[in-house]
Amino acid sequence: MTTRIGLIGAGRIGAMHAEHLAALADDGVDLIIADVDAARAAEVAEPLGAAAVADVDALFAEQPDGVVIAVGTGGHAPLILRAVEASIPVFCEKPVAETVEAALPVLEAVEAAGAQVQIGHQRRLDPGHCEARRAVQAGELGWLHTLRAITADMTPPPVEFLATSGGLFRDCSVHDFDTLQWITGRRIVEVCARGSNRGDPAIGAVGDVDTAHALVTLDDGTVATVSATRYNGAGHDVRLELQGSAASLQVGLDDSYAGRSAEAGAAFPAGPVHRTFHERFAAAYREEMRTFVAVVRGEQDSPCTPAEAVDASRVADAAQRALETGRTEPVRR
Repeated sequence: MTTRIGLIGAGRIGAMHAEHLAALADDGVDLIIADVDAARAAEVAEPLGAAAVADVDALFAEQPDGVVIAVGTGGHAPLILRAVEASIPVFCEKPVAETVEAALPVLEAVEAAGAQVQIGHQRRLDPGHCEARRAVQAGELGWLHTLRAITADMTPPPVEFLATSGGLFRDCSVHDFDTLQWITGRRIVEVCARGSNRGDPAIGAVGDVDTAHALVTLDDGTVATVSATRYNGAGHDVRLELQGSAASLQVGLDDSYAGRSAEAGAAFPAGPVHRTFHERFAAAYREEMRTFVAVVRGEQDSPCTPAEAVDASRVADAAQRALETGRTEPVRR
């Protein structure tokens, strides 16, 4: 069975998705690429043996079986709606839209159409996070009393990106908020937060912080901490620690952990460290595209629906409000 996937956006993320989709050629996947820069689309497509078209209109005219959206955030909602209206299953990078309010019409359209839409919260397809969810759902840890989530970038993205990203909690920690809810099966109901700027003052000048911590409370009273930074010079570090009454488990504590032990004679970790989120989640990104093809073929449901992604954004909004007000903020649903 041949499955034709259209990819919109040939930038850094789009080019990565293109490689992973092209690797599925033996499984019957044909790839068509479009970008606002037609030459860039052709440049990405040529070495992969994929087709390139002039623009998005030409891509939709090809009537692909599925569409992958990897453009800037402002283009997410209009393109999701266009695919849904054409009855085409769609994958889109997070977030669904620039704000929760702008995402609500998308949720309504998806629900009304019964459409299959997968949002790119790739940690749901990371082997470690999947094992943590299985262990929690199986009751192997007992009841959870403490959760600690960390996302630490080795170096910050360009300040131009940060000026429009919505803040550290919205563009970075939203992944932690999503996985905490997904793994535990509970909702985050309130957040308090603090942040600081010790790095490039330009980050503060655009209204962001370079390091932040949130204390979140789940709907069963369990508490969790969520920490993020733009300046983890030791390497890219994403971990999740779950402590329960019966056992504890850590995601991301392997030989690529970006740290070292202070204990004499300790050889762990052996390295090398990850330098980017692309490296840290390489397996998850590959699985993300394989899973989307399965969604298109009707073999499984979306592993992250727009409603779930928007709910994580609601938590991120509460965290940002808490950072700005200094108060504990409820998650508004």
